[in-house]
Amino acid sequence: MREVMALVLSGGGGERLSVLSSERAVSAIPFGGKYRIIDFALSNCCHSEIERIGVITQYAPTSLHDHIGSGRAWDLDRRGGGIVILQPYQTRTSAGWYRGTADAIAQNWDVIEERGCSRVLILSGDHVYLMDYRALIDAHLAQGAEATLAVAPVAADQTHRFGIVTLDAAGDVERLVEKPRERIGSLASMGVYVFECRALRDRLQDSSVDLVVDVVTPMLASGTRVAAHRFESYWEDVGTIASYYRANLELLEDEPKLVLDDRRWPILTRDEERPPVRIGDQARIERSLISNGCRIEGTVRRSVLSPGVVVEPGAVIEDSVVLQDVVVGREARVRRSILDKYARIGERARIGAWAAPADARAIPGPAWLEGLVLIGKDSRLPAGLCVEPGVVVGVAALPTDFAQAVVPAGTEIANRTWYGADA
Repeated sequence: MREVMALVLSGGGGERLSVLSSERAVSAIPFGGKYRIIDFALSNCCHSEIERIGVITQYAPTSLHDHIGSGRAWDLDRRGGGIVILQPYQTRTSAGWYRGTADAIAQNWDVIEERGCSRVLILSGDHVYLMDYRALIDAHLAQGAEATLAVAPVAADQTHRFGIVTLDAAGDVERLVEKPRERIGSLASMGVYVFECRALRDRLQDSSVDLVVDVVTPMLASGTRVAAHRFESYWEDVGTIASYYRANLELLEDEPKLVLDDRRWPILTRDEERPPVRIGDQARIERSLISNGCRIEGTVRRSVLSPGVVVEPGAVIEDSVVLQDVVVGREARVRRSILDKYARIGERARIGAWAAPADARAIPGPAWLEGLVLIGKDSRLPAGLCVEPGVVVGVAALPTDFAQAVVPAGTEIANRTWYGADA
């Protein structure tokens, strides 16, 4: 696979993930306990024997850069190839900021040329899936196409989230429509493309901004052959709060669609040096994923806990996703919530829907929350606070942000900045 270079698009702001992506790129958001979302694309590249990888970053890249490091976790810390971070930069003639996916590729075309690759594999850094890219590239070569799109079937009620592909009688791509309002098909573009370098170079002009609008669509309009490669295994775009939450909790099923412990295709990551999990005498854990460094003295049910989470005596966590180093105080209760890293939940606090289950659509607040509670990074919730379903608590919220003992459904507390936060 030395003739192929992979470009992982990881520069987007991910507005649909709300406070989870306020201070980090979507690709750097933790997933499944110990992993980051970008681990899936990088692991797929490693197992597919793709040794030349560029990660295109822009928005809030610090956490992502720190996680990738030299690429050692994915055996990509090498001289002849390896991984390279492609961050925008300023010159005397250009501000450097990427205007879109096509522009980001165009601004880094010299990197592709230097490596002498004949094909470019374009990947999205915010998708969760296990895929052997060799099968995609082999299909691309066998069909003799200028470009090949990986496509996957999606549910009818989810087609509005994706670029929907229609195929001709030969199975090639006939049309690609981004996020159609009406259902026109059930095959979604996975955001995984193989291009012949010369074909992609010819389509990247100074005015090119978006890969679909300014590259793929004109190729189709001109009659250029664009093939489709159907992918039937698990694939999830976790770019919304609802899909992110659902994908995490689906890992807890008896037979999860996404298998994290397959030794034939392990998900590689930069593992943190954490002590073993510690479980107290009164602890109770049911159908959950518990990462290293966690200390459980209370109850955890149907939840995913990232490294270093502390559940104090009498505390209960249910149906939740809890990120690194969160502390849930004594007798606190957390349900149907996502807690970002370093959050502190005060003693006896009530977070989420603890009354009789209700239709999430009837809960006041943003529809995209689906009745969940979202607690931002570094937030400190006071003892005894009640947070109703459908609430967003911003980054670094302080006890003084909660004037009342109950935070009603539909409330959104704004982010604090480190320089504006009180002591």
